[in-house]
Amino acid sequence: MQVINGQNIAEMEKLYRTAMMNSISGYKPLNLLGTISTDGKPNLCIVSSVFHLGSNPPLLGMVIRPVRPHNDSLKNIRTTGVYTLNNVQADFYEKAHQTSASYPSGVSEFEECGLTEFYHEGIEPPFVAESGIKIGLELMEMTELQLNGTTIVIGKINLIITDDQLILTDGAIDHVAAGTVAGTGLDSYFQPQFLAKLPYAKPETTGAKK
Repeated sequence: MQVINGQNIAEMEKLYRTAMMNSISGYKPLNLLGTISTDGKPNLCIVSSVFHLGSNPPLLGMVIRPVRPHNDSLKNIRTTGVYTLNNVQADFYEKAHQTSASYPSGVSEFEECGLTEFYHEGIEPPFVAESGIKIGLELMEMTELQLNGTTIVIGKINLIITDDQLILTDGAIDHVAAGTVAGTGLDSYFQPQFLAKLPYAKPETTGAKK
């Protein structure tokens, strides 16, 4: 058994520590974040930090790393107030991975990585045509964390585009049927398998009188 304390972590070689800290929490959802600039230039990048915040209103949170000189995503969200999230699937995960490269500002990752822009009436930013689950969001709140320079982006879901067969009878999305890919770290990809669908959990009766 290996025990790693805070000092051990601080003394790790940078790339080793980055790999460990990015994978320690396990499988993460992968999405392609689609944005557009005020002058109509599309941008696309892979994100692994999307999380559920609420169902009514329908909110998704997302953590964006500190802004880099050539990263247009956060700037586009801040200026336009809208963006899209698109699931990553097994048949194009390598192209999705390539969107993490630092392309010059204004260069379209769609073109560079071989993915297709898809636009829906009334929604400015592009969706990914290859994705089976497309989500259109409106910016609700943006919080900059002084602790490490990251930004938490909270968006309201205003549009969902998916196939009927991917929506189960109880409303849940069937990500196995959709071929959705999960990830760990910055470069490892997995295809989850279905285990079981359990009933809503309630306190078990022990036979003790209340």
